[in-house]
Amino acid sequence: MDVAVIALFIPTFFLVSVTPGMCMTLSMTLGMTIGVRRSLPMMWGELLGVGLVAIASVVGVAAVMLNYPLLFTVLKYAGGAYLIYLGIQMWQSKGQLAVPQNPEDIPQKSAKALASQGFVTAIANPKGWAFMASLLPPFIDATKPMVEQMGVLVTIILLTEFLCLLLYASGGKTLGHLLQKSGNVKVINRIGGTTMIGVGAWLAKS
Repeated sequence: MDVAVIALFIPTFFLVSVTPGMCMTLSMTLGMTIGVRRSLPMMWGELLGVGLVAIASVVGVAAVMLNYPLLFTVLKYAGGAYLIYLGIQMWQSKGQLAVPQNPEDIPQKSAKALASQGFVTAIANPKGWAFMASLLPPFIDATKPMVEQMGVLVTIILLTEFLCLLLYASGGKTLGHLLQKSGNVKVINRIGGTTMIGVGAWLAKS
């Protein structure tokens, strides 16, 4: 892959991954309640789910791009519009992606149960599917081998996602104090919402 493309994909996906959502909120809450080390099984499960979603999205996007270019363009615009819609919801502190003011404590579970919870959360997360389907197309070159590109993109996705999960879990206690103040919750939601709106607009124009 072109180094310039990789250099653009890394910060782009980091901004999307670090945006508060179902998986990051789960990691943050577990960090507050059971600590980072005991949260690791959930992270491994979540990464497995994210990897499967990313690969499925890449394969699907590649097939559409090669065989149905018009549909590919429609998909790209629809994905950008969906991200903008999610960003507006976050600005209003609404929807599943918005950070709750008082996250509920999650009961302690076995490592297997935590891994399953992380996996299911990643697979069932519509944000993950929407992001992968809308973010990946601009970074895929149909004239180059798809397997190599998929390997690079998925590796970056998993490493970035794991870093963000660790950040949320490690900062759980600090974020917990911030989330007790409604004003700070709104600031966090608006930062995430602005990021999504910006990425969505860029995708629609790319």
